[in-house]
Amino acid sequence: MRNIVAYIFATLLLTGCGDVDVTSPRPNILLIVADDLGYTDMGAYGSEIRTPNLDNLAAEGLLLTDFYAAPTCSPTRAMLLSGTDHHLAGLGTMHGEWDTNQVGQRGYEAHLNQDVVSVSSILRDSGYHTYMAGKWHLGGAPDLQPPSRGFEQSFYLVQGGASHFSDQQGLTETMVVDYLENGEVTALPSDFYSTNYYTDKMIGYIDQNRADGNPFFGYLAYTSPHWPLQVPTEDMDLYKGIYDGGYEKLRETRISRLRALGIIDEATVAAIAPSYITSWQELSTDEKKVEARKMELYAAMVENLDRNIGRVINHLKETGEYENTFIMFMSDNGAEGNDIGTLGDNEEWIPRSFDNSLENMGKVNSYIHYGAQWAQASGGPFRDYKSFVSEGGIKVPAIIHYADLDYDGDMDEEMMSVKDIAPTLLELANTQHPGSIYKGREVFPISGKSLLPHLRNQQLAVYDADDINGWELFGRQAIRQGSWKMVTQAPPFGNGKWQLFNLDDDPAETSDLAAENPGRVAALAVLWQDYKTRNNIILPINGENPYALP
Repeated sequence: MRNIVAYIFATLLLTGCGDVDVTSPRPNILLIVADDLGYTDMGAYGSEIRTPNLDNLAAEGLLLTDFYAAPTCSPTRAMLLSGTDHHLAGLGTMHGEWDTNQVGQRGYEAHLNQDVVSVSSILRDSGYHTYMAGKWHLGGAPDLQPPSRGFEQSFYLVQGGASHFSDQQGLTETMVVDYLENGEVTALPSDFYSTNYYTDKMIGYIDQNRADGNPFFGYLAYTSPHWPLQVPTEDMDLYKGIYDGGYEKLRETRISRLRALGIIDEATVAAIAPSYITSWQELSTDEKKVEARKMELYAAMVENLDRNIGRVINHLKETGEYENTFIMFMSDNGAEGNDIGTLGDNEEWIPRSFDNSLENMGKVNSYIHYGAQWAQASGGPFRDYKSFVSEGGIKVPAIIHYADLDYDGDMDEEMMSVKDIAPTLLELANTQHPGSIYKGREVFPISGKSLLPHLRNQQLAVYDADDINGWELFGRQAIRQGSWKMVTQAPPFGNGKWQLFNLDDDPAETSDLAAENPGRVAALAVLWQDYKTRNNIILPINGENPYALP
């Protein structure tokens, strides 16, 4: 009787929603997002970091090896929740990073705008319980926060990052950090550690309404391992001494493991490390100690993240929900290699305000990031890192697990995109996007593709040979069709012109084929212009914007 009532109630909620069949079995959905996790930072992708829970999820499910996000966090989150290109969804650029010609323009609001409808809203309309815990970063005004974007229960950090402890220190001297629950500012407990607390909240939310028989959508958006690198006391020395050999050795080891796992082949040549990275051998003994400690802390954060993901998975198993839950794990962009110490007033503020001595690194009053040298290792063979449209910035680790899909440790090399997740979840839920009108307002349709046809039959490609995928942020641009990808980035990260790569032969983008293939460059340039026009992309007139705070 309870389920019948639930079905009737769900049907009454469908105002403004597309067709939905609530009488068919519908799975729970758990979407887990890591923040700044590099491609090779899990054991399943060749890491020495202990990630048994994620590795087991992959061993029982599907490991995605060609999955793409946006270059930074909030644009990825906009596509994740809308299924629409981030330039249309309001994140054409990030908050505070508008060029003069982008200020006030549609699609450049720097928050998830009203031109799109969130997948959480559609799922809630269709009878799902909708829960969110973690980083929001999609708008700070009350009408832009999770309760207004379809989340029934939510505990969230409004901004893009903060101290992982209860001091609520922002990423800059002037940043005020807000933690809210269901729209109300909330105090943090003294023992708060972000990853642990977000996990507690999600488990609590999942338990609240299990008795009514309705499925849930859980969006668990961790801030780990985003800087500042901080870990609980009990995890402080988990990796002591492991990285004393340096970042070049670590990168070589991880690339070898990727080859052994079959994720890359023996012919893959790694991208050349940027010239601004100092060789490990050139560092002094004290500098090596500091550098090794950075990576120790980062690895401890990742292990803690995995442990907490294991808590959620074990809870689903204990409550009998695991087999009926579609679980997807992903990172929001490539590893963070930008020099955070030079952003804004950080060069003066960080040394004045924090104790970053070797003995204090990773504690509550420290502010550490690990830099391009370790990010290069986290990215494996790929070029560049977070904020770039080269492979190291946008190719991310991802895992899918669902008992209804016939996978048991398989690997999927098909190209997929973060904008494909929303339509996939809607198909799983037997509901549809409303189209061009949602509750009386015009909205953009979904531009991603449901992955389910491919996941159920891998002979079916996600993208046809003629389909394109494009990326742009801060003036950095890329377009991909099939195995061909064209990229333009200003020096020293590119040559300021279109560079052409065949990703089948050269996934690390080491050999520019533009001069040999002028016809293909011209054809892809036309496709880029089409992508730019369709998504209302406004390139910054002053060249590449400086890297923004995520």
